[in-house]
Amino acid sequence: MVRRLIGYERYESDEALTLMRAIYQDWRLYVNLFQPVLKLVEKRRVGSKVRKRYDTARTPYQRVLESPNVSEKDKERLRQIYSVLNPVVLRQRIDESLEGLWNLAR
Repeated sequence: MVRRLIGYERYESDEALTLMRAIYQDWRLYVNLFQPVLKLVEKRRVGSKVRKRYDTARTPYQRVLESPNVSEKDKERLRQIYSVLNPVVLRQRIDESLEGLWNLAR
């Protein structure tokens, strides 16, 4: 699902730029660490229908920790970031920044 965070307003101030950077920095952490995603494993045609099979829902963070291609140093750095974050606080910070940005457009 694609989310429209900022909207279609025109923002030209330095304050708006600062808020947008904060929004997307927090949003990146929120989505990658706390939002599970279903990955398509198999797509097979059976007669006139297409059967899709999905992997279990996991966050990108969980997938990175399971990957053998990522170094243990990088995994430990991600674990440290994850341990200090609270998804509720992160989402509140995103919402507050969005509200501030939308108020600039009014």
